[in-house]
Formats: sequence, C-alpha cells, structure tokens
Amino acid sequence: MASGERARYWRYPELPGVDLLHAHYVRKAFARHTHETFVFAAITEGVEAFHYRDALVHAGPGQIALVNPDTPHTGHAGVPEGWTYRTIYPDAELIRSIAADTLALRGDVGFTQPVVDDPYAAQLVVGVHRAAEEGNALAADSLLRLVTARMLRSHGGRITPLPPRAAGARDAARARAVLEERMVDPPTLERLAADLGTSPFALLRAFRDAYGMPPHTWLTDARVRRARRLLDAGTAPAEAAVAVGFTDQPHLNRHFTRSVGVPPGAYQRSRGVRPRGARA
Repeated sequence: MASGERARYWRYPELPGVDLLHAHYVRKAFARHTHETFVFAAITEGVEAFHYRDALVHAGPGQIALVNPDTPHTGHAGVPEGWTYRTIYPDAELIRSIAADTLALRGDVGFTQPVVDDPYAAQLVVGVHRAAEEGNALAADSLLRLVTARMLRSHGGRITPLPPRAAGARDAARARAVLEERMVDPPTLERLAADLGTSPFALLRAFRDAYGMPPHTWLTDARVRRARRLLDAGTAPAEAAVAVGFTDQPHLNRHFTRSVGVPPGAYQRSRGVRPRGARA
C-alpha cells in the first residue's frame, strides 16, 4: 500500500452480516466493481470521487456515499491529500429486515442518490465503528439501525427493478450465465456472441446496458466476489486465485485490492480467518 495509506477491513462478530472498512487513501483507485452488500461510506477527511452509473460524484466530510447492491461504481481521491472514511457494508437481508421493522417497508429497498449531505448520519456511521472497536455490541447494533432507518426514510424506500432497456437484455443475461459457469475458462467475445446468435458489438452494447460494464470487466468483478467467498471459507489465497480463474496469487492480489481495498491475505487476517492447512 502506498506510503501514508492505511486500511483495515474487518468484521465485528457481534454485528453479523456487516463488514467494516476504516481507511485513508491518497493514490488508491478502485476499479469499477460491485458489492453484494449495501455501502454506507462516511467521509471524515478529504474528498472521495467516484463514478456511479453514468455520473462522476464527490463526497466530503459530513457526507455519506450510498451504494446499492450490484451497482457498478469506482473510487479515487477527489483532492491531492486523498480521503479518509469509515464504511459499513450491511448485507441486503439485514437492510430489508430493518426496513420492515422500522418503516413497515417490505420487499426490495434501496437508496435513490449516491451522496447525501447529513453530518448527523455520518456521525452515526462513525459511531458504529467506534462501538465495534470498543466491543460495545448494544451500541453498534443500535446505531446501525438508527442510521439505516434515517437513510431509508430520507433518501430511499422500496425500489422496483428497471425493465430491460434493450431487446438484447436476454442475450446479456444468457452471456452472464455462461461467464458464471465458465469463469475459469471463459470464451472469447466473438465465440460467446456466435453461440448466442448475435454479433460481438451488439452483445457488448447489450451487456453494458444491462450490467453497467463490459463482459470482461464484469468477469473480473465476479471472480473477486467468488474469491471473497472462498477466502471467508478458509481457502488459501493462492488456491482461491486458481479456483476463480486468475493466473496466480499476484494476479488475484492486484484485482482484489483494486476492488476491496486490501489484499486477500490482509482481508483474511482482519476477519479472523485462518486458511485451511495453515500452521497455528
């Protein structure tokens, strides 16, 4: 990690379904990627800039970056000194349960804008982190529910999936299924298009419309997500790299760090996961 940069990605056992990241980045640049979870990122210093769908947005102190699951986005410094933030990654089921309990909202919920200016909510996010660091489970859980309800009430609610924007949406979905099945040995774009009965350019455009990124970028993101699940299960980084289709562990390290913010080994250590076969 670049000099002066620091990051801790971890999980507090008493706050299940939630990952935590406390980081300061200067030259760090997150590749376009997605999360299976929600993202609440409270900026405490500096400015983060990130592409969210088709727009470049900025978040500074007192603001929160909000990202829904499976929504492509990037991340980089918006000022020369970089940015510091505390981020919560709550899983979708937890957010749905909080929405049902506090706002009587059922079904899929989400947020309508990527950056909100709410210093009090940002303090609540920081409070979740500090409570977890102090081992105060009651406070961590309470503050998480408070900030989630506040964000849903002010900047979110029930969401309805958008209808397919193009006739190629079905081809895009079929292409995605093929790439998921053949993650280790994916076909070329030309072969994939031919098997689906379309042209490479038409498939490229349809896939980007459906998933916010071209097939090769989506595949890298999917490999990282699958690698995370393997790492959580105790698979060694080198084995996880090969299992998801990366050429070797350095290849996984590079892409994992560009999406998650820390390398695979640090990710496992911070979550208390010991790779199977490792010496005690």
